[in-house]
Amino acid sequence: MKKIVPFGILVIVVILAFIYPGNVAAAKPAEFAPADVAWLLISTALVLLMTPGLAFFYGGMVRKKNVISTMLQSFVCMGLITIIWVVFGFSMAFGEDVGGYGIIGNPKSFFMMGNTIGVAWGTIPVVLFAMFQLKFAVITPALITGAFAERIRFNSYLIFITLFIVIIYIPLAHATWHPEGYFFKMGVLDFAGGTVVHMSAGWAALASALYLKKRNVAEEAHTPARISYVILGTGLLWFGWFGFNAGSALSSGELAATALATTTTASAAAAMSWIFFDILRGKKPSAMGACIGAVVGLVAVTPAAGFITVSSSLIVGIVAAVVSNLVVIWRSKTNIDDTLDVFPCHGVGGMMGMLLTGVFATKSVNSAGADGLAYGETSLFVKHLIALVVVSAFAFFGSLLLLKITDMISKLRVSEADELAGLDMSQHDEEL
Repeated sequence: MKKIVPFGILVIVVILAFIYPGNVAAAKPAEFAPADVAWLLISTALVLLMTPGLAFFYGGMVRKKNVISTMLQSFVCMGLITIIWVVFGFSMAFGEDVGGYGIIGNPKSFFMMGNTIGVAWGTIPVVLFAMFQLKFAVITPALITGAFAERIRFNSYLIFITLFIVIIYIPLAHATWHPEGYFFKMGVLDFAGGTVVHMSAGWAALASALYLKKRNVAEEAHTPARISYVILGTGLLWFGWFGFNAGSALSSGELAATALATTTTASAAAAMSWIFFDILRGKKPSAMGACIGAVVGLVAVTPAAGFITVSSSLIVGIVAAVVSNLVVIWRSKTNIDDTLDVFPCHGVGGMMGMLLTGVFATKSVNSAGADGLAYGETSLFVKHLIALVVVSAFAFFGSLLLLKITDMISKLRVSEADELAGLDMSQHDEEL
């Protein structure tokens, strides 16, 4: 019975596709800006590239016997999450608000991507906006995989990320980015996903590491399989992140250019800060350190990219790198087996970005934003503190509950023998 659950879901989706071809009648006439459409088409492709980039980034860090399984856990999200998003996910995230609570959208709004022809989201087609946002939904559960790498059953993983995207990610996306969303109306600023993507993934990663407990490491030490994969993955992530952040301007104007610039400088500052901090601690500068630092900078600037100046982004990168590095050191001294330090890098990086947005945001960059602490205003920072606590509790405890539910449906953890043999062979009958 457990083995047919994913197949059964796929069968239901196929049946729905046949019986519900979608309403292709235009809801209203729309005029699109060709330059904005072109930029969002490019940005959507760039963001999709981030998920294979993440696969290389994570795949190079695990042991050789787990490279394929780790990379597949990222890659498969491009298939599974796409289906969920097209059928009802986009509607629940960006459809008409249900009940006026700002928590969830109506799944009928764009069910099976109906009611999209000739409909605009700002100056771009709503179907393009849906595909752009899909790529954010795809990479979020993929980020979590680094926390439970080398010890989760693949079938169970598919169930967990399905539950996560529906119950954790979609409500956060609606609350944060929908015009009627709870956090949106509250005044919380998240330009490209620090709250929705990185905090949710980071807290889910911590919950996963705690729930699945430590790997069996008595057999062999953890030696990264391919540092070159990590460098390649970092390059792909950095490249794709321009679509992630600059694309979130939803136009090809000055705001997109600013977001691109802040993304570049924050990542550069974080990469160098991570290296220099390691040197000050008596460690040799490493490729792994430079790559991890660069990604932390990208994570931290994500919520702030379109709200802060370029000079402020340097501070964001430096602070996030140092704080995340310190949390990695702390984590290494505990019994928390977050395999690839997802929580210290993505969770903490996302939280630092959210708080620093409350410090450095300025209306001079984006009139739709607000002024932060650095400009003499306290309101935004307080709102971000409140949202940080709420989102953290929701993502962490919600993920723990979903892990338990998944474990009841299909055992999460591989057997000790399968773990020692490696997930590439035990889960997929393949090897590097």
